[in-house]
Amino acid sequence: MSKNVRKWGIVLLALSVVFGFRYLPAPQGLSADGMQVIGIFVGVLVLWLSVGIDWPSLVCIAALAFVPSLGMTEVLKSSFGNQTFAFLLFTFICTYCLATTSLIKRIALAFVTHPLARKGAWSMTVFFLFSVLVIGLFISPSVLFFIMLPILEEIYAIMGLKKGDPFAAMLMIGLVGCTSLSSAMTPIAHVFPVLALSVFETLTSQGISYGTYMMMAIPAGLLLFGLMLLVFRFMMRPSTASFKSLSKQDFATFETALMNTREKLIVIVFAGVVLLWILPGLVKGILPDFSAFIDQYGTAMPPLLGVILMAMIRVQDKPLLRLDEAMSKGVSWPSLIMTASTLALGAAMTHKGVGLTDFITQSILPFTQQLSMVLLLVLFVVWAAVQSNLSSHMVTAQLVTSIAVPVALSTGMLSAPAIACVVGFIASIGSAAPPSMPYVAIAGSSGWADAMTLLSYGFITMLLTIAVAALCASPLAVLLF
Repeated sequence: MSKNVRKWGIVLLALSVVFGFRYLPAPQGLSADGMQVIGIFVGVLVLWLSVGIDWPSLVCIAALAFVPSLGMTEVLKSSFGNQTFAFLLFTFICTYCLATTSLIKRIALAFVTHPLARKGAWSMTVFFLFSVLVIGLFISPSVLFFIMLPILEEIYAIMGLKKGDPFAAMLMIGLVGCTSLSSAMTPIAHVFPVLALSVFETLTSQGISYGTYMMMAIPAGLLLFGLMLLVFRFMMRPSTASFKSLSKQDFATFETALMNTREKLIVIVFAGVVLLWILPGLVKGILPDFSAFIDQYGTAMPPLLGVILMAMIRVQDKPLLRLDEAMSKGVSWPSLIMTASTLALGAAMTHKGVGLTDFITQSILPFTQQLSMVLLLVLFVVWAAVQSNLSSHMVTAQLVTSIAVPVALSTGMLSAPAIACVVGFIASIGSAAPPSMPYVAIAGSSGWADAMTLLSYGFITMLLTIAVAALCASPLAVLLF
C-alpha cells in the first residue's frame, strides 16, 4: 500500500468518525450531542497527528457548527471571537516587530561570548542554553527556535563540529528542550499556559493573573533547567575535545551597529506591553484598585495598544511597524487557526447543552474518590506530561485542564486554580515526538540530532517534569492560591 493511499485512508476514517460518531449508541447519561463532540475531538486529533494542523482545524470548527446545541454563531464566538485568539494575534505582531531589532541577538551573543562562557565547553553550554531560556520568556517558542538556530549553527561552524558529533547533538537537544521549557515559564506570547488559564476561567468565571502563574512557573522552570543540565553533564557526557572558546569577533556576520532610534522605541513599547501584562498580579496586594482597573480590559488590550503605537509612531517618515508585513510574515496563522479550533472544541466540551463535562465528571468521580489527594495529583500530572510529549501541546492544555478542573472542584481534594496552572506548565514542555511541536520535527531531521535521540532525552525530560510538577510546582501553586 502506497503512502498516499494510506494517508487518504486515515483521512476518510477520521472524517467518518467526525461526522458519524453521533449515530453510534451512546453510554447511559451521554447525549447524542456529547457523542458528536467526542467524535469530532477523536477524528480531528487523528488528522492533527497524521495530516497537519491547518485544514483539519477548519474541519473541527465546521463540524462543531453542526452540533444542534451549538450552531455556527456560538462556535465562531468561542473560536475567532475569543479573547485568547485576539491576544495571540496582537502578541504575534508585537513580537515580530521586536524580532526585527537587534535586541534578541545581542542578548544571545552577550551570553555565549561572556568571559565565564569562554572558560570551557560546559560553561559555554550553560550560557547558551540559559540565553535561550531568558529570551524565550517573552517570545513565541517557534520564533525563538528559528532565531537561535542560526546562532547555534554558527557555533557549530566556529568549533568545527560535524553532523553526528555528540556535543553538537547535545546542543541541539538543549535548544529544543529550553525552547519548550521557556514557553512554560510565562504566558507572554505562549499559547499553552494561556489555553489552560482560559479553560479555568471558562469553567469557573474566575481569572488567574499572569503574575501569579509566573510565581509558580519560573521557580519550577529554573529547577527543571538545572536538572536538564545535570542529565547532559552526567548521562549524555559528550566529548568536548573540539571545544573552542568564542569571542565577539567569531560572530562577525551577526554584528550590528548600535541600536538606533527605531529599535529603542520598539523595545520601549514592547516593555510597556509586558509591564501591563504582569503588573496587575504583582501589585494586587498593594494597589488592588489599580490592579482591577488594568485587569478589566483583559489580556488582549496591552498587545493591541502596542500594535497601535508601533503602527502610529514614525521614524524618518516610516512606521515602526508595517501591519501588512507583520500580518503576512509575523503571524503564525496555522497556529492561530488551530488555537481557534481548540478554543471552540473546549467550549463545546464544557457547554451545558452538550453535557460532556458533567458526564465525564460523573464517570470519573467514583474512581477519583477512591484515590488519595497525592494519587489524584499524580494522575493528572502524568497524563499531561505523556500527552504533551506525544501530541499537540494545545490539545493537551485544553483537554487535561477541561477534565482536571471539574474533578478538582467536585472532589475538593485539589485546588482547581493550582491544577490549572500546573497542567498549563506541563503541557508546554513536551518535546519528545515530532507531533508535539513543529521545531521538534525540524531538529530531528536537521542531521545535528536524530529523531530517536530527541525521543530518548525527551522522555527523560518528561520524567523530570513529572517529578518537578508533583514535588515543586504543585505545592507552590497551592500556596499561591
